Amino acid sequence: MKATGSALPLLPLCRRLLPATLLELPGMPNLPGLPSRPVLPGLPVALLKATALEIAILAAHLVLYPSGITQERRAPARSPLPEQRDGTARLPSDTRPPVVLLHGFIDNRSVFVLLRRSLARHGGQRVESLNHSPLTCDIRTAAELLGRHIEEICERTGSPRVDIVGHSLGGLIARHYVQRLGGDARVRTLVTLGTPHSGTRAVPLANAHPIVRQMRPGSPVIEELARPAPGCRTRFVSFWGDLDHMMDPPEAARLDHADLTVENVRVSGIGHLALPVHPAVATGIRRALDGDRPDTDVDHPVRTA
Repeated sequence: MKATGSALPLLPLCRRLLPATLLELPGMPNLPGLPSRPVLPGLPVALLKATALEIAILAAHLVLYPSGITQERRAPARSPLPEQRDGTARLPSDTRPPVVLLHGFIDNRSVFVLLRRSLARHGGQRVESLNHSPLTCDIRTAAELLGRHIEEICERTGSPRVDIVGHSLGGLIARHYVQRLGGDARVRTLVTLGTPHSGTRAVPLANAHPIVRQMRPGSPVIEELARPAPGCRTRFVSFWGDLDHMMDPPEAARLDHADLTVENVRVSGIGHLALPVHPAVATGIRRALDGDRPDTDVDHPVRTA
């Protein structure tokens, strides 16, 4: 591919919108500040498709965003279970815990419209979405607030435990609640989607926001989560995308911790925004929530095309 003179003024814009590997093709000019990454055979076409999908999802999400600004209405408390003839309470037919959806940075619950529908249709579990405040500047504070929400959900539904699906920052908030605030007593399974478990170097200009600085490699929060967590009862399933350019490097969204029961799932062919909406990922999430005895430290792919 050869860049023409008329295209050169657009290169700074392309550098912001497109993954760096798209601009490292033979014949492309050397751009100052562009990170150097190897170009794999056949990868540019996949990157173009993934980027086009990201742009389409972003456009659709901007339309839906206003609908998710307010907290959703809470489902009514579960009615008392009918008694059997011997006077004991009848057990419910489905004892799976509720699923709590937690969004990422500068986002809201509208990002989970399709995933929520998929879980409700195929899983039959109660699904609730939580908004953490866009003014939140500390992951620890957000984790404490999440803990209070979880206690309220357990009291209202009668379930002793919940499952959580967290996208990006949402997964990191949920992980801090589980590991550092005793949340493993309440969370059966934590599924993370594109969460920077080891920190991400992407979008350096966003460092002005304190919560972004907490998501950087080596930050106090990342170091705190790397500490020993013996006896943690929560099962972790981490979906990470090989074309997720919000994770730098992409493997930052893998969860590697000696004390945790972890299943890492590599998703091929889609980017960061597609993780909560892609049907193949939704299927993987449903299977993760259905699994009682997962493999430990497994990294297997989910193909999206």
